[in-house]
Amino acid sequence: MIQNPLYILTVLCGLIFISEWLTKNTFLKHLSGPLLVIILGALLANLGLIPSASNASPVYDSIFNYVAPASIFYLLLGVNLKELKKAGLPMLLAFVLGAAGTTLGVLVSLNLIDYQEVFGKNYAAIAGMMTGTYTGGSANFNAVALHYDVVREGAIYTGIVVADNIVTALWMLVTLSLPALMARWKPHKSLQMNLRGDIDQYTEREHVGPLRLGLMLFIGLTAMLLSNQLAELSGVPSVLVLTTIALVLAQLKVIQQIPGAKLLGMFAVYLFLVVVGAFCELTALVQVGEHAVSILLFTVVIVLVHGLFLILMGLVLRTDWCVIAIASQANIGGASTALALAKSFKRNDLLLPAILAGSLGTGLGTYLGFLVAGLV
Repeated sequence: MIQNPLYILTVLCGLIFISEWLTKNTFLKHLSGPLLVIILGALLANLGLIPSASNASPVYDSIFNYVAPASIFYLLLGVNLKELKKAGLPMLLAFVLGAAGTTLGVLVSLNLIDYQEVFGKNYAAIAGMMTGTYTGGSANFNAVALHYDVVREGAIYTGIVVADNIVTALWMLVTLSLPALMARWKPHKSLQMNLRGDIDQYTEREHVGPLRLGLMLFIGLTAMLLSNQLAELSGVPSVLVLTTIALVLAQLKVIQQIPGAKLLGMFAVYLFLVVVGAFCELTALVQVGEHAVSILLFTVVIVLVHGLFLILMGLVLRTDWCVIAIASQANIGGASTALALAKSFKRNDLLLPAILAGSLGTGLGTYLGFLVAGLV
């Protein structure tokens, strides 16, 4: 039953409903929906009620391959390119500083463990993998791992993947809380874009009939299909192509007048995040035996150094803490989680910078990963 695709989708959709209901009707309203859905996904996965990282379902692969990009596309349809000049440079600078913090974190963490004992001959490749994944997401991790054939290293590879999933999920919780915590200690001026509309208009109040919903789904699926084809021909990451298509369409009034994009986009984000939570599997680290603690320490230190470095730069530059948090999430989790974070902060003005930072990480992370692997 647990591997039944229909069962999995039923539970995932149920968790989205439960998280939204709890954040609207109970004391958990102080938590955000994205935060709670990650927690619920992790809880059920570790209780064995839905598949986790070690026995992942093809349903999860489909969500990562199709639903996550769809969330990017639909949410970007509501973005005005005119806002890029207002928030683009601060986000880009924060993202670059975050990537520098990741590289520093990899070098520091290597010196805290006996990396040759833990990782053997693969230590340089693993350093590159972690640099790549914490610059722009898991696509970079897999690219470096496949090149160095680390994927055949069984337990070590599994342990690193699990540690990565755990830390990525936990860091999402940290970045969700970061702006509120830092604002109490060192408040910085927020970048106010004076955007039109209300962030909550993706809810049931958005009138979507079968005609318009069918049209919006057709547009989204066509854009994803086209982006994949163009990516194969050009070698450009498909997420960058999809982003470009979405931004071009978003400037057309005829597209802006079709309702449903915000609703589809936010639901897709929730579906993606609940799977991120499901991949936060604690028991799988047992497979690497005595090295489990070292692998987890290695991963945690990378992200902590990244975070502390970026926070320090934020203090020096007096950057909007929401920008710092989103840029960090673009590094650690990639475009989809950065986008989810911007939505959680109710910052429509930062949607475009978030997705562009994540896309930049997808494009540059692999190169930086190979560079660090070569240098190490």
